[in-house]
Amino acid sequence: MMNNWLGLEGKVCVVTGAASGIGAAIAENLAAVGARVALLDLNGQGAADLSARLNAAGATTIGLAVDTADEAAVQAAAARVERELGPCHALINNAGLLRAAPLAEVSLDDWNKVLAINLTGYLLCARSFATQMRANGRGSVVNVASISALNPQTNSGAYSASKAGVLLMSRQMAAEWGPQGIRSNAVCPGMIRTALSAKFYEEPGFEQKRAAVTASRRVGEPVDIANVAVFLASDRAAYVNGAEILVDGGMDCMLMDLVPRPGYNQTGKPA
Repeated sequence: MMNNWLGLEGKVCVVTGAASGIGAAIAENLAAVGARVALLDLNGQGAADLSARLNAAGATTIGLAVDTADEAAVQAAAARVERELGPCHALINNAGLLRAAPLAEVSLDDWNKVLAINLTGYLLCARSFATQMRANGRGSVVNVASISALNPQTNSGAYSASKAGVLLMSRQMAAEWGPQGIRSNAVCPGMIRTALSAKFYEEPGFEQKRAAVTASRRVGEPVDIANVAVFLASDRAAYVNGAEILVDGGMDCMLMDLVPRPGYNQTGKPA
């Protein structure tokens, strides 16, 4: 039933940063609904291992080692995906990097590296795979941004700037490519348990503190982002274009609850 509802069975979907975390969850969900999935990651072995596990369960996938900031590598990957799986129906741009540092101290090398992966890499992948979508007159690009694109994440170097760039670039793709049948939408994860934040959760009480500042009173999991990304990749979202969907358990709507009001504030309290 789910396969029929989403209409992704047999469609070729490409996921970058697919070896772990949110990318892996997206790839797993796409495979579960019958899509043919290409897993791209700088960690080629990780992508190949996940691909093998999915194929053993009956899926059709390939895992490729790709530096998404390298135009030639991306173009070669796009050609291989089309050759081995077929033309791309949906691209989920997810590969990301964070190099922690305050703006006054971040090295230019780290600044440029983060922008190269988080922003330029999204453009390179979108341009390469959109060529295949354009030939078919339809397609979907899903750009995984961050709540940090909307609220500055201090001491994180170029991360917030790169993710803010993703949002506007995603909207520009929608405006420029929409007439050609290609949709572009962004997902902004917030408060998600990933490898980037894994060590934080080792601190006693940390998860409870994070959960308490969300309206849903829980920390999100990669599958929470995957569910939204798969929907946007599908034809069920055919009239969703240029959108930015915040998936943060309602953390962003808690701002006014941080304003001191004795007897009324709920932020910081467990469910």
